[in-house]
Amino acid sequence: MSVIEELADKLAADAIEAAEAMDDEKLIMDIANLMGSSSQITEEAFLSAVRGRMAAKRGREMLNQRIAAFEAKLKGQQG
Repeated sequence: MSVIEELADKLAADAIEAAEAMDDEKLIMDIANLMGSSSQITEEAFLSAVRGRMAAKRGREMLNQRIAAFEAKLKGQQG
């Protein structure tokens, strides 16, 4: 990872956490727009990191749901 990508990824993680805590759907885009006014490359790295982290979070949630359903099915078969 380049320095820009590392910085953008850290900011993405912090921004997602803050947006969820504050229930502020605009926060991420506001940050991206501010970054884009001085560095389009950094803005793109930030948005890519946000998309990647959000996709991974959704994937993790789906995996956890499937595992829970499978475990419940096994438990039902044993009980």
